[in-house]
Amino acid sequence: MHPNRVVLVTGAARRIGARIATHLHAHGADVAIHCRHSVEQAGALAARLNAARPDSARVFEADLSQASACEQLVRAAADWHGRIDALVNNASTFLRTPLGSVNEALWASIVDGNLKAAFFTSQAAAPWLRAGTGAIVNVTDARAERPLAGFSAYAAAKAGLVALTRALALEMAPEVRVNAVAPGSLDWPEHDVFTDAEQRAIEAAIPLQRIGTGEDVARGVAFLLDADYVTGHVLHVDGGSSLVSR
Repeated sequence: MHPNRVVLVTGAARRIGARIATHLHAHGADVAIHCRHSVEQAGALAARLNAARPDSARVFEADLSQASACEQLVRAAADWHGRIDALVNNASTFLRTPLGSVNEALWASIVDGNLKAAFFTSQAAAPWLRAGTGAIVNVTDARAERPLAGFSAYAAAKAGLVALTRALALEMAPEVRVNAVAPGSLDWPEHDVFTDAEQRAIEAAIPLQRIGTGEDVARGVAFLLDADYVTGHVLHVDGGSSLVSR
């Protein structure tokens, strides 16, 4: 990680996003910590990082379901240190959506939270990233290619994010590299998305015999931010789950 690189991480207050921000900060980056509702947790994270290195982390609050908010977020983050060198589109909405239960508002919340936010944040950040030959890493999901039943809206949004990664890699080259990490099962969500039996079955099917952590994903993100000859790539961080047939 190049020292003092300014990285905007969306959805960075908790869980995977917080681990990404912490890992990048530990390797010399200044991190713009985006949050939507988790302002207190984001502030606590920024305080810890700033205690290690003053003015190296700042919180930016925005609802990225609105394109105008994506633009405002990027503008505010760029004003902080006068540049944005990298963008990690981590913000995500993960819900079970059995067919027949999905209304338009639920569909919009999932697609907006996963795909729309990444597109409009990337579009707003593009001039800054081009100026600094920067990079984007999108956080998608290994199940975008092999979806779980009952998660069709989420799978569609994440599959769209894979396509967006590849399309932007072509459109933004050669100045900006665009890649994605595709996590498998990670530390289980705080809300009850999976039953205990489903969790046990998922864990048992992972070749490396454990679910992943935010730190596993963070290392993948850091690699892609530094891999100067890699673009349009989707790096699976899933313990080998995508190799297993079902």
